[in-house]
Amino acid sequence: GSEMGSEALGASPPAQQPPPKQSGVTSPLSRAGPSEADVQRSKELEKFLLDAGLHESEEECARREVVLARIKQVVIDWVKELTRLRGYTDQMVEDANAVIFTFGSYRLGVHGPGADIDTLCVGPSYVNREEDFFFILHNILAEMEEVTELQPVPDAHVPVMKFKFDGISIDLLYASISLLVVPDDLDISHVSVLYNVDEPTVRSLNGCRVADQILKLVPNAEHFRTTLRCLKFWAKRRGVYSNVTGFLGGVNWALLVARVCQLYPNAVPSMLVSRFFRVYTQWRWPNPVMLCAIEEDELGFSVWDPRKNPRDRTHHMPIITPAYPCMNSSYNVSTSTLRVMTEQFQFGNKICEEIELNKALWSALFEPYLFFENYKNYLQVDIVAADIDDLRAWKGWVESRLRQLTLMIERDTYGKLQCHPYPHEYADPLRLCSHCAFFMGLQRKEGEIIQEGQQFDIRGTVDEFRHSVNMYMFWKPGMEIYVSHVRRRQIPSYVFPDGYKRSRPPRFSSPQQAEKSPGEGGEVCRPGSGERRLKRKKELEGADVKQGSPEKRQSIGSERAVSVSPESRQASDMTISESGIARSEVCQFEGDKEVNVEVVKSDRERCAGIADVPFVSSSSVVTNFLNEDGFCRDTGPESLTCSSDGTPGSIVGSNSQGSSQGDSCEGDSESLLDNGYGNDGKVVEDRSEEDLEPNALLGMVLKSMGGVDSGPVQKTVLRHVK
Repeated sequence: GSEMGSEALGASPPAQQPPPKQSGVTSPLSRAGPSEADVQRSKELEKFLLDAGLHESEEECARREVVLARIKQVVIDWVKELTRLRGYTDQMVEDANAVIFTFGSYRLGVHGPGADIDTLCVGPSYVNREEDFFFILHNILAEMEEVTELQPVPDAHVPVMKFKFDGISIDLLYASISLLVVPDDLDISHVSVLYNVDEPTVRSLNGCRVADQILKLVPNAEHFRTTLRCLKFWAKRRGVYSNVTGFLGGVNWALLVARVCQLYPNAVPSMLVSRFFRVYTQWRWPNPVMLCAIEEDELGFSVWDPRKNPRDRTHHMPIITPAYPCMNSSYNVSTSTLRVMTEQFQFGNKICEEIELNKALWSALFEPYLFFENYKNYLQVDIVAADIDDLRAWKGWVESRLRQLTLMIERDTYGKLQCHPYPHEYADPLRLCSHCAFFMGLQRKEGEIIQEGQQFDIRGTVDEFRHSVNMYMFWKPGMEIYVSHVRRRQIPSYVFPDGYKRSRPPRFSSPQQAEKSPGEGGEVCRPGSGERRLKRKKELEGADVKQGSPEKRQSIGSERAVSVSPESRQASDMTISESGIARSEVCQFEGDKEVNVEVVKSDRERCAGIADVPFVSSSSVVTNFLNEDGFCRDTGPESLTCSSDGTPGSIVGSNSQGSSQGDSCEGDSESLLDNGYGNDGKVVEDRSEEDLEPNALLGMVLKSMGGVDSGPVQKTVLRHVK
């Protein structure tokens, strides 16, 4: 058949028809056009995307153009002023120029309301990035009323200045090219812009060069845009949109969609979405996805080539950029994130097959992924800072390192413990300080034979991770990170859309079983209402804090209450060594059983997070109770009851569904509490909440990471660590 693009369908080719667009490194899989049903499904898809609010209004579109024009004027004035200060002639000052290019979703035409604009400023050779861009231009922007949330990130892989201009988010890069005067009509796609520039400049220029190439290499730009808009929305709903976390970002999805457009040049969007899932469920990674052949050039920049570069052989999901120097845009993908994406491609493929059989609607494809129902065990990474600006910078750094935690866990467990980092952040509205949290699902690798007693001990792994995070160059007091293991039922309420967990069918076969006492190894679940929690919180806030005796240890927080059993004194759960290091225990996996793992906390970690309460000296008695996750977790007004079943370190109230996943425990995460032990190292006396006087109850309230959660009660055995 003819190789003409879909824009020429139905018309006889004119004599002067230009040659067809390149269809990639292979011939198309099919040149078939749409059936009437395909056309109808495409209309339904486009209506769905419109109704979902993925298109911005004309007013917002116009605002963006105004903002870009204002930024262009700012950078031109900046370059002219630097030209004058450096003693160039008046003519040079007059000719001095900087050009603004856009790339990313805005350049590709698939941005939605509120999306940021990826912009690149190209300046002359004598205006540099380090001082001129990140210092002088930064200060100019900082003085402007229109500019807010200004955040320079000079040490990023691609150095960037982030800010809002009249409320529109901007990511501004800078590239200094080897020209004294930058023309307004600079062809950024031409290889000459790369002459005599450094690697960060090449990376800064690459975004624009790649976006231009993508639009040149797809057969039909409009069909490409609709399909990409759809797939980006799908990826966000299914939790696989995030380059920094190890999934795929905007350019990765654009390249995958562009390749499918090349393979089906005459297909309409509904067909392209369906073919997308069909292709990538069958793709044999690590075979690379490429839109064009990788070109070598005399400039000598490194290009992706697993034959020459050993590092390139380690890439799991190569998606190669189409502009010189061609690189793998998805080097962040790990075996764990590739596994998650493969599962999601299979989900998408199944739904699209049903849509084509008229058994499902498009809405079924975009059902949100229920991350907090798909694992039994999670790592929770809490990030706190003194204020919102510090949190923004600290969070960006920590998030950029989370991928390393995934890789390190894979490495240290030989791939047997799989991680699913979830690329969404959550904030607890009840916390007074600036806070956000990330979560990772944990599970044992499917098909792994777990030997009796086998454990996944990732304490050292998390220690290493925290050490790397704490190397942050711009660390400020108040910037803290806490990592903890939580079970599904302990997930804090603030992660759920309506602020509460979905109701699950009861797991007990009879009311008698449901009321099983703690001593019998059952779980005491007493979900409290929001009003009850609020009332209890007010009662606690109104009570006086008194120091207690060794029998009534007191804590200094004000956010939750716990009681600890007398039996647990037989297995003292913590000691403070002469070096001031406190040792505690948190749970971990042994096949389907849970076992304990020792966690070490330093003095600095133990004191973190209590700046807003009076300092407690080492002689004071402060209760520090660690539940199953090795962390003081929300359980609403209920008490966390510790008991001993005679097996030191076993978890009594484990997940009845059977945790077969590899369950890590992080305790290293800087504890929010002082370690609540007196000189004798004994644990507090256990009493149920109802038995305690108000003041004694307050003495057992812990300083925690979150607000009130109505999760069920957990019972933990903590044992003495020598």
